[in-house]
Amino acid sequence: MKASHLPFPHTPFSFIFHFVKAQKGKFILFALTGIGWAINDSIFPYFLKNMVNSLSQYHGNAAGVYAVVKGTLILLVLCWLIMELLQRSQGILQIYTYPRFRAHIRSTVFDYVKQHSQEYFANHFAGNVAKKLSDLPTSCETISGMICFQFITVAVGVVMVLGMMWQIKPIFSMILFAWLFSHISITALFLRRSNRAWAKHADSASILNGKMVDVLTNMSSVRLFARQAYEKEYLQTAQNDEIKKSKDAMWTMELTRMGLGISGLALIFGMVFTLLYGYGHHWVSIGDFTQVGMQTFWLLGWIWFISYQLMQFARETGTIRDALKLVMVEHEIVDEANAPDLKVSQGELCFQNVHFSYTKNRTVFDHFNVQIKAGEKIGLVGFSGSGKSTFVNLIQRYYDLDSGAICIDGQNIAKVTQNSLRESIAMIPQDPSLFHRSLMENIRYGRLEASDEEVIAASKIAHCHEFIEQLEEGYQALVGERGIKLSGGQRQRIAIARAILKNAPILILDEATSALDSVTEKLIQDSLRQLMRNKTTIVIAHRLSTLKDMDRILVFHQGRIIEEGRQIDLLEKGGHFAELWRMQSDGFLPEDEKQLKPDVEWV
Repeated sequence: MKASHLPFPHTPFSFIFHFVKAQKGKFILFALTGIGWAINDSIFPYFLKNMVNSLSQYHGNAAGVYAVVKGTLILLVLCWLIMELLQRSQGILQIYTYPRFRAHIRSTVFDYVKQHSQEYFANHFAGNVAKKLSDLPTSCETISGMICFQFITVAVGVVMVLGMMWQIKPIFSMILFAWLFSHISITALFLRRSNRAWAKHADSASILNGKMVDVLTNMSSVRLFARQAYEKEYLQTAQNDEIKKSKDAMWTMELTRMGLGISGLALIFGMVFTLLYGYGHHWVSIGDFTQVGMQTFWLLGWIWFISYQLMQFARETGTIRDALKLVMVEHEIVDEANAPDLKVSQGELCFQNVHFSYTKNRTVFDHFNVQIKAGEKIGLVGFSGSGKSTFVNLIQRYYDLDSGAICIDGQNIAKVTQNSLRESIAMIPQDPSLFHRSLMENIRYGRLEASDEEVIAASKIAHCHEFIEQLEEGYQALVGERGIKLSGGQRQRIAIARAILKNAPILILDEATSALDSVTEKLIQDSLRQLMRNKTTIVIAHRLSTLKDMDRILVFHQGRIIEEGRQIDLLEKGGHFAELWRMQSDGFLPEDEKQLKPDVEWV
């Protein structure tokens, strides 16, 4: 991870501070209310000391008791009102700060994650990424709250108590300071180990969550193959790992608490013994005994509360660190600084000496050259793994080239913005993915500013208007996650309507009619012919008969174009395309070349 290229810090506390700065005034007020609260709590025992001393020295009648402590009582009530006011102010500040704080983190990180490459999302569970994005704002809020409302409060309280005890007798401050030193030392000793343990637990919990989402997403397959028992066992492995790492982290905290418990017992014993000794030797008054005793137990309670909070602090810090480790990977594909938008006037495509490989040992294209004229309709043919999908992925710049260039109308696509490039391309995939939104929203995704009438017109051309009208909620019907409520053919027709609405100058079709019945396919083919007019079109097809209207067919094999021409010319030539045509089964190309005749040689 190259932190210098990231848009915000990549360590937990610097990350939190980055977003705190956006509302620094409110967080400063948070800290001030915490400081005021600490001063108030610290000074209460002093008032009680004055009351005890005043009453112990009073020998008058009962009616005069109230007059003796009246001034102290007024101060007590005043301090109580101030503390209550600070607490209410703190609560109101949280209402106007934390929702915006969480939203700022969530939207900023989500915007960053969206810019990752296709490969990133292929390599990570969507549920895992979503959980980390969901946990991150909440954990940041928890940590910032602990610092403002607990750690700062206790730190100020400690300073106040040390100073007030020093005024009574320095020995009490020295005992308290010695205990604080031992307490902090024990905490520091275990905290780093605890942070690592909770980070490991957060990672295992995210993996478990991702696997659960994966199972739920594929529940139809689980039922189809009756694999409920298998999936339970599959998840149990991740569950066991989460349990083990949770136990490890909790044991670390429990050992910390054992050490702190011994330290706290030593403080109580040392302070009480010294108070009794001082009282017996007449240098500690009853009021001093009350003040020091109350402040000791108040501070011990607060420090113990903080110690228990450290487990949550370590857990939330680990969660933040683990989330940042996943989501803040440097972007694989980035726009150049001040990159211009792509301007498509004709739609001419050109691969110039392209070299591309997914890994060092997996070269797909080497010195690859091809030119597609503006408005030309190109068919791509070849076995799986021959380079067809990579070809269209590179046009959309889902990957960067090792060398060479891909140009559209003379503009290198690596030098223009990715958004403008993809705005210029309409893609109809073989397996369209829809949002769990209404049909109207899914189709309008092709052009967000389109009117309802334009959406309906595109639907009619794509022949999906008929089945949409039959739905109870029509265009407002929700399609389910990834469009699960629709059939494969219906999803494909929605994708075609979306592409029609987009009306981009470059059109890519990846088996766009493979999920359609023959009657609907014929209707859609007519619609697609209209869509292709005046557009540069690239069609990937395993059903070779669908390429009869193509201006040119490119036959791919192992990253090379080994044959090209019109369908009729390639069939007459009797070469590789003709052999593929002969090898079709039910109109479809076989998956690999092993099904070819033994005497056919690919060159």
